Amino acid sequence: MDVDTRLLRYFAAVAEEGSLTGAAKRLFVSQPALTKQIRRLEDDLGVRLFTRSRSGMALTEAGCEFASRVPALLDGWDEAVRATGSAARVLRLGFLDAGAVGAVPEVIAEFRRTQPEWRVELRQFDWSDPSAGLARGEVDAAVVRLPFPGQESFAVRELFVEERGVLLPARHPLADNETVEFRELRDEPFVAAGAETGAWREHWLASEERDGHPVRVGAVTSRPDEWLGAVAGGCVALAPASAARFHPHPGVVFRPVRGVSPSRVALARPRKRTHETALNELLQAVTRRLRRT
Repeated sequence: MDVDTRLLRYFAAVAEEGSLTGAAKRLFVSQPALTKQIRRLEDDLGVRLFTRSRSGMALTEAGCEFASRVPALLDGWDEAVRATGSAARVLRLGFLDAGAVGAVPEVIAEFRRTQPEWRVELRQFDWSDPSAGLARGEVDAAVVRLPFPGQESFAVRELFVEERGVLLPARHPLADNETVEFRELRDEPFVAAGAETGAWREHWLASEERDGHPVRVGAVTSRPDEWLGAVAGGCVALAPASAARFHPHPGVVFRPVRGVSPSRVALARPRKRTHETALNELLQAVTRRLRRT
């Protein structure tokens, strides 16, 4: 039988976390979707891998046997992918939004001048995965916004800091203000990322700057078009300053906000050293480019 390696990663996460909730947060997937995939794997194998209870997910005897072998299978597959990428000289770089990678095309051009044998593939991910593909091993490095869940598992190098502002419906009473105080927004309905994004969601809701005021979530989205549509429809959303440039919308205005911390953009990569020379050269190119801005 053929098994999708993604199912193996899902199984390994549930086995290690001991719960669907913890594994879903780690993988940036919804719990119902994860449950469906685990059932699919059990159906494919024809055995029960977990015993489900209120206390969590316990491995069956068959599940324990499978769990003892899956890490080696995944390590072997990952090594094969890395070796193939090295042989083909392909560097996969994930990102979430254009504002975070505004200088990246120039950086890639500079990188190619020093490493002409390498090709860089940019892969964009939606906000349901704030790690931009790192958590699922889909990229070699990623331009990310901090904080994101699980970032302690990766090597992270901060690149620059960008102020946050607010996106408001064009008809909003505060839309004519030059600057908005965050305390004026605390009772507004906010656009939020999915709950599985954890610390990333909380950052963009400014949970730590609310002085105990509860968050009012008006919409949950994972894509820029949905995000802007929710704001145009009456919600508000914190956003990096670059959003005004990269995500214009006739029914939405951007205003600077006082009282919230900035957004920190970083380059993250697995701690396992892969494509070391190429990635180091890319880091140097990024650093040189940012020093000129």
